[in-house]
Amino acid sequence: MAVPCDKPVYLTFDTGHMGVAPLVAEVLARQQVKVTFFLADEPTLTGGTALDDTWAPWWRARAREGHVLASHTWHHDYWVADKPGNRFVIRPSAGPDQGRRLDWTAADYCTSLQRSSDRARQMTGVAAAPLFRAPGGKTSPALLAAAKACGYTHVGWSAAGFLGDELPSDTYPNDQLLRQALARIRPGDILLAHLGIHSRRDPWAPAVLEPLIVGLKARGLCFATLRDHPAYAWTP
Repeated sequence: MAVPCDKPVYLTFDTGHMGVAPLVAEVLARQQVKVTFFLADEPTLTGGTALDDTWAPWWRARAREGHVLASHTWHHDYWVADKPGNRFVIRPSAGPDQGRRLDWTAADYCTSLQRSSDRARQMTGVAAAPLFRAPGGKTSPALLAAAKACGYTHVGWSAAGFLGDELPSDTYPNDQLLRQALARIRPGDILLAHLGIHSRRDPWAPAVLEPLIVGLKARGLCFATLRDHPAYAWTP
């Protein structure tokens, strides 16, 4: 019988260059921790993308292990600004329009969200959660309303749950980030990490991941997916 998780934290991973993804999976399996992944088709270190056929078996294995998959938009599409008529300025950081400022309708944004979810199901045979995380956490009330209208609820992260793997490692070394996280994280926090950040020289994962999990468990905390979060639980 599983032990009830009465002091949960919710560890989430956004896609990135995927270079550390196999090692992250090993840590999660060893520690018997389930997480929520937010998927975008971002460039990998090997010249492909995070949701291409090369990575499909990896995602399929994660779904079979009981991890939750959700949308991070298709081409890591950043909200920049609202426009009149329920339109948005969007800047993809991947794909053929990388770096361009695009004029999108609400329907365009929903297509981006759904494309990631559809790809997750295609790769794994499991439906993605009706959740999304906007790249950079950048949103507006209008964008959130547009996403809600097509069935998606936004998930950010807790202040203490910003694990710092996007920060430069020369000024934010791994040992500092680990100490800070262990001191600040509290039950109910949503934690944010990535499956590889191009700009960080000393990768956060998996170096910090396992000591963080072990340390939080030692404090009496446990890990759950967003399927069990009171604000985000859904019925398949």
